[in-house]
Amino acid sequence: MAQKNSRSTARFRRKRRIRKKISGTSSRPRLAVFRSARHIYAQLIDDEKGVTLAAASTVSREISQRIADVKGKTETAKIVGLAIAEAAKEKGIEQVAFDRGGYLYHGRVKALAEGAREGGLRF
Repeated sequence: MAQKNSRSTARFRRKRRIRKKISGTSSRPRLAVFRSARHIYAQLIDDEKGVTLAAASTVSREISQRIADVKGKTETAKIVGLAIAEAAKEKGIEQVAFDRGGYLYHGRVKALAEGAREGGLRF
């Protein structure tokens, strides 16, 4: 019997494989990325405490106002990366562990990472 949704199953397997190796601490949180068809989300997570330290997404009011005149999902992903870097700087975080969430490091995921690097995060 074939898998019902093999694309999402394969992504989930990649995500589990990545998460075996990457975990966030309070000094170096995990920058987790989730990408949907329309939006992109980024969170800074301390896995030791199980706490989200900061979050940014295209759904949030502040960022949606910033991206109102921007065309293209890749450009919006870069703005989300800059926003998560700003939020990290406010919390005193400079280094993160990048968790691409099973997605290829390409397109929107890459743009978010580059935006976070431009904002001053190191990973």
